[in-house]
Amino acid sequence: MKLGSVDLLDGAGLHRGMEIEIKGGRIAALRKGKAREDAPLLCPAPLDIQVNGGAGRMLGECEAPGDVLEILAAHRHLGTGAILPTLISDTPQAISRAISLIAAAKAADPGILGLHLEGPHLAIAGAHDPGRLRDLTDADVDRYLAARARVGVLMITLAPERANPQQIARLSEGGVIVALGHSDCDYDTACAALEAGARMVTHLFNAMSGLHHRRPGLVGAALDRAAWFGLIADGHHVHDAALRLALRARPEAAIPVSDAMAVAGTDRTGFTLNGRAITRKAGRLTLEDGTLAGADLSLVEGLRHIRQVMELPWQEVLPMGFDRPHRLLFGVPNRITEGAPAHLLKLEKGNLSVLDAKDWRALSAQS
Repeated sequence: MKLGSVDLLDGAGLHRGMEIEIKGGRIAALRKGKAREDAPLLCPAPLDIQVNGGAGRMLGECEAPGDVLEILAAHRHLGTGAILPTLISDTPQAISRAISLIAAAKAADPGILGLHLEGPHLAIAGAHDPGRLRDLTDADVDRYLAARARVGVLMITLAPERANPQQIARLSEGGVIVALGHSDCDYDTACAALEAGARMVTHLFNAMSGLHHRRPGLVGAALDRAAWFGLIADGHHVHDAALRLALRARPEAAIPVSDAMAVAGTDRTGFTLNGRAITRKAGRLTLEDGTLAGADLSLVEGLRHIRQVMELPWQEVLPMGFDRPHRLLFGVPNRITEGAPAHLLKLEKGNLSVLDAKDWRALSAQS
């Protein structure tokens, strides 16, 4: 199917008046066409680097590669093009199982980008099981370095109190993306971890030492020194004022994430996490004591919230979702290229939607 007179936005910028051809769910051809003022805008679907679950299950509950692919399918239906499935703090046996499942699922669909281990080397539990939190050992480092070759992208969120700079350096030098989070560390300890090779701070503001003018904490280190930081833009995890402050301070470093849980892509009103009931209500997921337990959010919804709060044009907001995580994970811009999967979003007359077969037919008729 051929489309003409569309605008394309990717990691290299805006390309006006393009023609695009799609075959078998992939981009078969790109060529310069004729620009028009009312042309729809197409861009890569966003990448979500923190997806705990979806389609009714958490990653830790998956028993077969197909279960992981069902989580991916649920998020693709919500507008996300690819995900980094995330295992929250668990046992060594569960981590090994997740590594094997991710390796197999990635071989079946590259929309599985790799694996994000959020814990168990954390200091603040949040909604994680406190009994599973522990220090990082040198044996763990060896295991993770071996796993990276199997899963492709491996991100590990850890607390600086649970690891030393030498361990962080080994992981980073071995190609593991080290993120800091769930930590009560002070600014200097966080900076030492960043200097050792940590590149990101996980879900800024949540489960970490806050910003005080004499004690900047992990939040201060993230805004001052981290190459990247994640943000859960659901209006619950981060107050809109804090969201504005972070995005104004370091707009180039922010990566929106969903922190989605098992209910994503379903109409379920709750689920269980390590034997604890999680309630879904009014856009929030909470434990019985009110502790936030992940987010009831799609990445596209998060981008909409950022646009509303920041009062920015879509062309400035969309790259936060598709380009910044791509640069973090792969070190290069996210380009729309021939041969790539055609997982795209469409912006037309101010409305953002997932591009599907019906859209292709309609746009083709307009061309």
